[in-house]
Amino acid sequence: MVTLIKEKQIRSSRVGRNPIPVPAGVEVTIDGQQVAVKGKKGALELAVHPWVVVQQEGGILKVSPRTVTKDGKHRAMTGTMRALLNNMVVGVTQGFERKLQLVGVGYRAQAQGKVLNLTLGFSHPVAFAVPEGVLIETPTQTEIIVRGVDKQQVGEAAAKIRAYRPPEPYKGKGVRYTDETIILKEAKKK
Repeated sequence: MVTLIKEKQIRSSRVGRNPIPVPAGVEVTIDGQQVAVKGKKGALELAVHPWVVVQQEGGILKVSPRTVTKDGKHRAMTGTMRALLNNMVVGVTQGFERKLQLVGVGYRAQAQGKVLNLTLGFSHPVAFAVPEGVLIETPTQTEIIVRGVDKQQVGEAAAKIRAYRPPEPYKGKGVRYTDETIILKEAKKK
């Protein structure tokens, strides 16, 4: 029984154990705890947690815990850092995108340079300043596409746009993700 517990403590997290394949054309630089990834879409940097060690062996990146503890926090951090590094590699090769949809009469969006102008039923227009490193397109007046290299930045920008007018539960009007399902409530009956 004791040997099983010791074996379990030595292993890293399931996600952290998976190696990260580095595609051709992607340059990875490891300088202590700083990892820089550069590809055709852009470049990203990450300060890796001190509990984690990142090694590059040929065309793969391996993430492992620096030490093993009984509480498993180092193993958990290994999985987190591995996921963040994988997102960096995917971001500089393919990029990330989130699609938003405007539902409601008179709801419109128009991208003009570094500003996204939104008409969402308020008494005033909403001007969303596009963050650095994020590209916003509006193919139609009711569609918004948020693109970028950094997954966290793309998700945050899309969430901020959605927060101006989240979908309401009775008619479903508002800003929603394209793949989002809104469960509508039934109106009160007399």
